[in-house]
Parts: sequence; C-alpha cells; structure tokens
Amino acid sequence: MVRLIVSADGADKFESWKKAFSEVSPDLDVCSWYEPSVQPSAADYVLVWTPEEDHFEHFSSVKGILCTGAGVDHLLRAPQFPRHVPLVRMGGEQTAGLMADYVTWAAIGLIRDARTWALQQAERVWSYNGVARTSGETRIGVMGLGHLGSHVAAHLARIGFQVSGWRRSGGSVVGVEVYSGKEALADFLKTADILVNLLPSTPETRGLVTYHFLSALPRGAGFINVGRGDHVVQADLVRALDDGLISGAVLDVVTPEPLSAESGLWAHPRITLTPHVASEASRIMQARYVAETIAQMERGERPALLCDPDKGY
Repeated sequence: MVRLIVSADGADKFESWKKAFSEVSPDLDVCSWYEPSVQPSAADYVLVWTPEEDHFEHFSSVKGILCTGAGVDHLLRAPQFPRHVPLVRMGGEQTAGLMADYVTWAAIGLIRDARTWALQQAERVWSYNGVARTSGETRIGVMGLGHLGSHVAAHLARIGFQVSGWRRSGGSVVGVEVYSGKEALADFLKTADILVNLLPSTPETRGLVTYHFLSALPRGAGFINVGRGDHVVQADLVRALDDGLISGAVLDVVTPEPLSAESGLWAHPRITLTPHVASEASRIMQARYVAETIAQMERGERPALLCDPDKGY
C-alpha cells in the first residue's frame, strides 16, 4: 500500500485531510506527520505547505513531495530542500476555475470602481459614481501563462475582454494575443488597461513591479496581483496609486503574510485586499488532485505540474 504522510496545515487539520482522502482514494495509506507512532522515513510521498526546518531531513528518500500551493518558491529557497526529489505543485480544475472567477471579480470591480462603493457604504454615503465601460471595451494583460495563467486568460477572452498575455517563452492560448520574451514585455504592458500578475516567484521576478514598471501601463490602468507578494515593491505601488499612474489595485498576495497591522495598504482608498484566498480549492478537490498525481507517479508518468527547480516553478 502506498503511504502518504501529511504535514500540511499542522496536526489540527489532519482529520479533514484523512476524511477527504478516505472518500477519494480509500486504498491510500494516509498518516499524520505529527502522530508520534508515524515514522516519516516510511513515507512514499509527503504532502506539505510550510514544513518546519527539521522536516526536510526526512524528505530525501521519498518518491515525491506534493505541495498544497501553486507556488513552491518557499520550499526551493530552503537550504535543506532535496532538489533531487520530484516536487509537484497544486493544480486541478477547481483551483484553476476559482482563480479565473477571482480575477474576473477583481477586473469587474476595477472597471466599475467598486472600491469607492465599498468606502461610501462604510461611511453611509449615497453618491453617484457610475462608470460607463464594459468588459468588451477593456484590455486585460495576463503576465504569466502557466497552468493558472493560461486558464485565466482563456476564460477572460471567452467572456468578452480583449486579452493579451506575456510569457517567458513561446506558446499560444485560444483567444489571447501572446507576447514572448523579455524584449516583448514593454509592448505587452502598453496593451493592458488592467494588468494581472500570475508569475511565479523567481530571482528574475522578485521586485519586478516597481514605479517605473507600472508607468509603462496606460495611465489609469488597474493592477491585480495573484502571483506572489514579493513581485511588488509596495512603496512603489502606493506611489503609483497616489500619483494616478494606476487607478486601483486588488491584492490577494502581499509581503509579509499575514500583513502587519501597521501596513498602510489596509487603509489605502484605491487598494482592495483579500487574504490569499483567490484559488484555494476545497479539501475534497485537493485530495483528489493529490491522489491522482500519486497514481500517475506510481505508473511512472510525469505529472503536468512537476516543478523544475532550476526555473523555480
């Protein structure tokens, strides 16, 4: 029997994982990392999010490490992480669908200036601020066309937005004008009335979104960050908002997480914050994806979201 040891979400949440796996893959032997009688060295696979430092020493002999998040940069940055062990990112149809729904909600909110409505409601102010602009008149640029980005871009195109996308290397997405390579980034930014960041966190992308970067967008553009918080220089983002370079931002990811109570982002009138919830699938759907991935690996197949440590995603 294949054994999966779960450390993700800590000891308190293990029962929810066990229940989900019992429904989707009852033949899988699922154990808690935190159960004293469980030997981590007996694992075939481990399911993790943010392991404690002393966990890594037990990962070297497993067949695979599965992460409950789409981003794995925090694992790869750990000096003890065994880069020779296959690492698979979270995926699945529900994860992609949730991300597409979130970005659609955020984009419509930016088009209609919904942040102003929220502030007015909080102050019991009834003031007209209608915006006559439709999705079909709005150009959205999706930066990062991986598993999630491609799905999001295709979805936005299907519902009527004018969509372009940027990726490091070539490829195509139905209904999307794709720009490839660093030399095409400036031209891509010019096309985006709303910029969606879905890049992975790598040495090349951390700190990418600066004041200068945002100034390449059409003046008054919107910004949606569902990639990683470390992509954005926060002081530059606030400056760009205050100067009118961009009209609004929706941030699902920030640095640090959780955001400190002292951060000025909480109260900024042009920023909508959400607590890293854009595409967290249900427990049952996450368990199904993990079980299907383990079955693939047991058959000797390569999972679609197998991480390349050299690329960082």
